[in-house]
This record gives sequence, C-alpha cells and structure tokens, in this order.
Amino acid sequence: MSRWAGPLLLAVLAALAGWYGTLAAAPTVIMDRAWARLADQVGTNTMAHTPLVTAERQTIVRPSPDLAYSVCTFDLGQGPLEVMANPVPDHYWSLTVFDSVTDVAFVESDRDTRGKSIRIVLATADQAVPEGARKIMLPDAKGVALIRVLLKNRGEIGAVDAYRKKSFCRPLKG
Repeated sequence: MSRWAGPLLLAVLAALAGWYGTLAAAPTVIMDRAWARLADQVGTNTMAHTPLVTAERQTIVRPSPDLAYSVCTFDLGQGPLEVMANPVPDHYWSLTVFDSVTDVAFVESDRDTRGKSIRIVLATADQAVPEGARKIMLPDAKGVALIRVLLKNRGEIGAVDAYRKKSFCRPLKG
C-alpha cells in the first residue's frame, strides 16, 4: 500500500492544481472572448444600442428576449471614459459595469435613481478625473458597460429606443 501513497498523493495534488487553475483562469478567458466579440461588432469606447435578440442573432450566451441591450466595450488605455444611462420612464432599467474578469464593478437601476439618469466616469487607479465626477475605479483597462431595459412587450421597442439612444459612453473630455 505504501508504494501507492506517493503516486496517489501526486495525482490528488495535480487534480487540485488543475481544478484551481481552471477556476482562476476561466473568468479572464470568458471575458476576453466576450470582449473581443463585442468589440468586433460594436467598436470600443462608444455605446451601441443593439436590436432585440433573436435565436439566430445573439452575441452572448442566453441573452433575454425581454430586454433591450445597449453595450459599451471599453478600453481605458487612452484615458477615462464617461458613461451616461438615460432613464426609460415606467420601465425597469439598469447600468452594470463588468471588469476584465467578469466581476461587477458598478450597478445601479431605476430603483436607485428614482427616475434620474446615471452619470459615471470609468477610470483606472492612476487616471485623474475632474473634481466632482463620480469615479468608478477599475483594476485594469478593459471591460463592458451594459444597459438593460425590461420591455413590457417586444412591440414597444421603438418608443423605448427614443430614450435608450440618449445613453452614451465616450472618452472623457479634458
């Protein structure tokens, strides 16, 4: 039995190392792929107000067909980014910012703002923002800002678009 103890212990340690390595690497790999796909489709540092999702057209796995999405893939390598989410009356809506490893760096919804817009500045720790700006500090330069608006029915997308298209993300003006 003792001659199997060493190889068995080595196998268990290798399995644990593989399991932990997969858990540690998976968020970065997932976000890198999602970021690249989104950036190819909508660009970077600009807000894209995407059409409603269908089974044939979905960039991200399992998006909700009841939500209208506006997405901004960002790269803070050139400086901070201003993000504004415009309210959509009588609808649930939210702004969520994901960092490069899929962690939520910021989230607010219409329930938090009581009908007002959300205006934030995304920046890394070493980037200065104007005094009074609502700075959301990110651990590194890349991520995704996502606005979601819950539709009561798919037919109202035209009316909702008039509001959501006032939302934006853009490089912060010096």
